Amino acid sequence: MEEKLLHDQDFYQWTQEQVSLMKTGAYDQIDWEHVIEEIEEMGIALRRQLASGLKVLFAHMLKWQYQPGKRSKSWEVTIATQKEEIRELLEDAPSLRNHLPDLVPRSYERARRLASLETGLPLETFPESCPFHWDIDTEIQKNA
Repeated sequence: MEEKLLHDQDFYQWTQEQVSLMKTGAYDQIDWEHVIEEIEEMGIALRRQLASGLKVLFAHMLKWQYQPGKRSKSWEVTIATQKEEIRELLEDAPSLRNHLPDLVPRSYERARRLASLETGLPLETFPESCPFHWDIDTEIQKNA
């Protein structure tokens, strides 16, 4: 019970104690309920991080495509940064690639709404389906 309270009161300390218990083989003292919960949440957080990165990337790529007169170094840097962060995330967690067929359309729809809000252009300006794809090098590009 003390471990469960520590989990809520000092999460960092709780993590350090759980690691120490695992390293010493004191498995019967581990707060398994919270360990399982935290591992599940870490996986969900990685999936959300990928979805968020895709949304930001797609929104900026839409703005870049549909407002060429307003292109800026900032947009270019955001696009490059998001591509790199997504690439690194997929290198660190390759199984996240399995979620791309689900995440890309959902992230694109959110990006489409965001691009509409940020540009003031009607939502209908932007394609309903994602016009971007992944090539072999995990680079997002506009469909030809």
